[in-house]
Amino acid sequence: MAAAQRIVIENCSIATVDADDTEYATGHLVIAGNRIESLGAGRAPEGLENVGRRIDATGHLVTPGLVNTHHHYYQWITRGLATDHNLFNWLVALYPTWARIDEQMVYAAAQGSLAMMARGGVTTAMDHHYVFPAGSGDLSGAIIRAARETGVRFTLARGSMDRSEKDGGLPPDFAVETLEGALAATEATVKEHHDSSFDAMTQVAVAPCSPFSVSTELLREGAELARRLGVRLHTHGSETVEEEQFCKELFGMGPTDYFESTGWLGEDVWMAHCVHMNDSDIAAFARTKTGVAHCPSSNARLAAGIARVPDMLAAGVPVGLGVDGTASNESGELHTELRNALLINRLGAHREAALNARQALRLGTYGGAQVLGRAAETGSLEAGKLADLVLWKLDTLAHASIADPVTALVFGAAAPVTASFVNGRQIVADSRLLHVDEDAIARSTREQAQRLARIAAQG
Repeated sequence: MAAAQRIVIENCSIATVDADDTEYATGHLVIAGNRIESLGAGRAPEGLENVGRRIDATGHLVTPGLVNTHHHYYQWITRGLATDHNLFNWLVALYPTWARIDEQMVYAAAQGSLAMMARGGVTTAMDHHYVFPAGSGDLSGAIIRAARETGVRFTLARGSMDRSEKDGGLPPDFAVETLEGALAATEATVKEHHDSSFDAMTQVAVAPCSPFSVSTELLREGAELARRLGVRLHTHGSETVEEEQFCKELFGMGPTDYFESTGWLGEDVWMAHCVHMNDSDIAAFARTKTGVAHCPSSNARLAAGIARVPDMLAAGVPVGLGVDGTASNESGELHTELRNALLINRLGAHREAALNARQALRLGTYGGAQVLGRAAETGSLEAGKLADLVLWKLDTLAHASIADPVTALVFGAAAPVTASFVNGRQIVADSRLLHVDEDAIARSTREQAQRLARIAAQG
């Protein structure tokens, strides 16, 4: 630490999101290498050596970087379609198009998805990719390459599907893998790309898609594979009423009981959505410390319902926020999910007591890190943790008259990101990405969206 290049940030409000929710009205933070060296009230200590940069952050709030816990990057090039459908009809409408993606399309879509998140304060991202058409190229490698170029910390949830239309599932027959093929490809991806170190920039999880697109054998053997390799598990769960009916008809039990019967509850598991959970389901998640990726905008877009987030939190369930795929959340931004999580949950049973601004911020930072299994490394601003943090500009017209900075960030308009750091390296300056060309990505994503539309129309 003593020999590392230092960055000193001063004169800012700080919300640490640590266990005590420590905040400083005017404080400082010192980065040394890729770690947070120190932080506290007032100016930074005098006499710091090897200071390469000082940032006067007057008018800013510094928070941990946002952590996205559920996404499907490939959907960036199918935004704006099937806009008036529920989940099952939406899937039926879009699977035939998604089944024609290839490596070039997936790389461009990943670039677009990552760019939109990173410029809006995401420092740790994930992608649940589960569509692997035969002959489509190295899709996992393309996604990981895009994340590396953008500069974010990244988890690839290597998904899979083996239950197609002929087996009673939703995906077209040509869009799924075999059980053996999916397991072998997933294991190869983990062995090639997963990094278990403290400051890992790339990790891999085992992630069969959903109960209605994978076999019981793939779920069970996927869980066994993940635990043998020492990585996390991810899937969709309890997203819609139709899913619950599907599980009861096919398996004789609801989604949570079905997941438990296949080894899919545990502190190494997180599930997306979890909208339709009864008291028993929530208790099972709390007992096993199974995590939840709450996706409020997507849940609303697909009319799935309101997840019982206040009840989950009260029971001790780890909960983070997710963008979800941008075919069901066209903005693709996580910082808007802070606000939407708070507002949508206030429409539920707990009304105005459902969530407050600081709880929403915690969902988007520490909660997400906890769900991804990285709370020891990131998700809060504490000495010794990785330097993943964001400077939000709150002294402009949009926010200047709101006295409390956390309230301004969560309740107010989307705040500009003056600077975002990942692993001590700045990746955003004045809401623009530093290491990739946003305009070139915009052109590429449009070209690939048009190309996919042409191919799907011919198919």
